[in-house]
Amino acid sequence: MTNTYNLTSLNLPKINGRPLRLFAGALDNGLLRGALLGQLLKQGGITTLREKQFTDAPTFYPLALDEAAELRHSPPADWAAVQEQVAARPAGAPFATIADYARAYRDGRATPEAVAEAVLAAIADSDDDPRPLRAFRATNRDDLMTQARQSAERHRAGRPLSLLDGVPVAVKDEVDQLPYGTTVGTRFMGQTPAAEDATVVARLRAAGALLIGKTNMHEIGINPDGFNEHYGIIRNPYHLDCHAGGSSNGSAAAVAAGICPVAIGADGGGSIRIPAALTGMVGLKSTFGRVSELGAAPLTWSMGHLGPIGATVGDVALVYACIAGPDARDPNSLHQPPVTLDGWNEPDLRGLRLGIYRPWFAHAAPEIVAACEEAVANLQAMGATVHDVAIPELDEIRVAQVVTILAEMVSNMELHAEHWAELSPSTRVNLTLGRAMSAADYLQAQRVRTRALGHFGRAFERVDAILTPATAVTAPTVPDGCEHDGWSDLSSVTELMRFAMPANLTGHPAIAFPVGYDARGLPIGMQAMARPWAEPVLLRLALAAEQTTPRRRPATYYDILGG
Repeated sequence: MTNTYNLTSLNLPKINGRPLRLFAGALDNGLLRGALLGQLLKQGGITTLREKQFTDAPTFYPLALDEAAELRHSPPADWAAVQEQVAARPAGAPFATIADYARAYRDGRATPEAVAEAVLAAIADSDDDPRPLRAFRATNRDDLMTQARQSAERHRAGRPLSLLDGVPVAVKDEVDQLPYGTTVGTRFMGQTPAAEDATVVARLRAAGALLIGKTNMHEIGINPDGFNEHYGIIRNPYHLDCHAGGSSNGSAAAVAAGICPVAIGADGGGSIRIPAALTGMVGLKSTFGRVSELGAAPLTWSMGHLGPIGATVGDVALVYACIAGPDARDPNSLHQPPVTLDGWNEPDLRGLRLGIYRPWFAHAAPEIVAACEEAVANLQAMGATVHDVAIPELDEIRVAQVVTILAEMVSNMELHAEHWAELSPSTRVNLTLGRAMSAADYLQAQRVRTRALGHFGRAFERVDAILTPATAVTAPTVPDGCEHDGWSDLSSVTELMRFAMPANLTGHPAIAFPVGYDARGLPIGMQAMARPWAEPVLLRLALAAEQTTPRRRPATYYDILGG
């Protein structure tokens, strides 16, 4: 092992539209598959990983055990204080916040019923375009208006359940929510309504959130782009010719377009942070096991995370505090310390040590690196110190994350093998690659997970957070002629996932937050990672950056509160 930086940019062929469908068909052909798979495995770095000689014991779940673990969920001790802090956030930001909704209800300038009507109208309008936004897969007017009436009654009685009461919140279609089915972006799943709310949704409902519908996503969340053959390409509100990342792209697009101030996403390889970065939003993937996965579609057991995407750091902090904490029905959530947001809004950063691995940090488009460097300088001006760190074997970590998520997805999707032909071409290509993984490949990836935990653990002995860009490129353009067959651009995928994937393999918390815009006006995001259970540190850094980063509304934006 050396500290040599070994990630590279790839220049692989792009396959779009009909050629992609033909390529997927060739992989479905047993006679052609063998000839094609060898090159795919080589391009993906899997053959190289097979040649490595690792003797580390495998780590199958990146659980950070805590002796102070609480087995029963209760609101954080500082839940009331966090609500007060968020409520005190000043009005007038470019995006409507949870506090803005709460003020509008309190002052009588809006009602939950009027908000629900405005949300439904905005969703319909956003899809009535030659380049529709397609942020939502489904809404249910009757259910939404019933929720809105109940919230309005609580507000009239002066007894809202929380600051979230009546605030519109969207949920990714990977997470169970009554009265919807959970399609996970497919045509064949979710044909009947979920039996119950996911734990995350149940906690939001108990806080009075106005659950407005299920957001669109990439089919089974397998790619960080905006394609969905069945429900439409999810486009970027800042530029409808560009996609919104993935796979929680509908959630990010809904928030960026102003339809709701916060939404729930899911992250197995950057799927909260990548679309948040590409749409100029804030996305938090907490420590593995911090947020219950009960009711999330079983796609990846060892790397899945549910979490909030919001327009502001305060809104993300509030929703995180609402949904985090142990769940007796999710064993992976029972190893955590009490949830707290202590110090999340402390503006003085003195004492915070920020780590930068210079070659990794600089491996992005020049505009992105420049914006992130400026953000680092601003954090230093607030008192933080910057220290060089090194993270060995990043390419091995990249490949191990790919092997792990594809192998776990394949195992889960085999339950639906009779629907193989109904999957889109790009999904079938990725799953075919996953089917080529052996047990030895999976074990090798878990050995790399053990090594990755060691590499990052040593870095976090010296620093409190590690900073990188969130993505190496801003939002890519949707290729022409790909509405039905999609596209495969592995070079772009690598650029989008370069900084996101380690935190899924290691389970460390990570946050993406906006730090500027490129020459086309597309958002630029930055990422911070921290040691387990240090979500308040990440929120504190993101909030500090928010104070010095000018924000712009996107071209596609809906003012639900009407002024």
